[in-house]
Amino acid sequence: MLRSSAPVASDSPPVLQRILLVALRHLRVARGVNTLNPDALLAQLHWRYAVKKFDPARKIAPELWAALEQSLVLTPSSFGLQPWKFIVITDAAVKQKLVAVSWNQPQPAECSHHVVFAVRKALGENDVDRFLDSIVATRGGSKDALKGYRDMMTGFAGKAAEQGWLREWGVRQLYIALGNFMTSAAVLGVDTCPMEGISPEEYDRILGLEGTEFATVVACAAGYRAADDKHAQLAKVRFPATEIVRHV
Repeated sequence: MLRSSAPVASDSPPVLQRILLVALRHLRVARGVNTLNPDALLAQLHWRYAVKKFDPARKIAPELWAALEQSLVLTPSSFGLQPWKFIVITDAAVKQKLVAVSWNQPQPAECSHHVVFAVRKALGENDVDRFLDSIVATRGGSKDALKGYRDMMTGFAGKAAEQGWLREWGVRQLYIALGNFMTSAAVLGVDTCPMEGISPEEYDRILGLEGTEFATVVACAAGYRAADDKHAQLAKVRFPATEIVRHV
């Protein structure tokens, strides 16, 4: 088996050398070599804050946004069911409309990309089957072999719906996506501001979600902080780890 530290023989044919080098690079990634070191991660987490004033002239580059969009797609969810839709808003007129239904906070209009996190209102057997079809298409195998998994998921969804907490379960999944998005943005040097101070019903109206399978839960503005946002210089206020982290 190839090791990430294994040398590539200089007398190997050029094509083989290239193949081996590509393989070794992938091994390095798989073994976790291409990662942030702890200090770099903490530096970015200290750098980030909930931006109060964005620079409307600065836009997120397409390649950076593509990565951030994939961070949403790659977010883990319970059972892998992904009970969500992410609505990315860059249209200036639509963003401006959202200011009035965001407690008149300016971030939706000033940011580069405004992301709305919407939850799937209901989850039924058709949704489970669509997910199982995706598993088979991606990994191979047969849907029949996943019958036990299907029964588990449909049983869970049915019980949650009957007891009235299915939507709350979906909302919790959305907050995993929100956290994943914000951390990914910080690592890439992109600013964010999570926004619960919004009117979800008015967001639904403006974005055409009324009468659909999805409903707004929370939003997150993304872009770059304005040079005169005084909040960027404020020290973080956090309880000490000794108070909030318990080791067992």
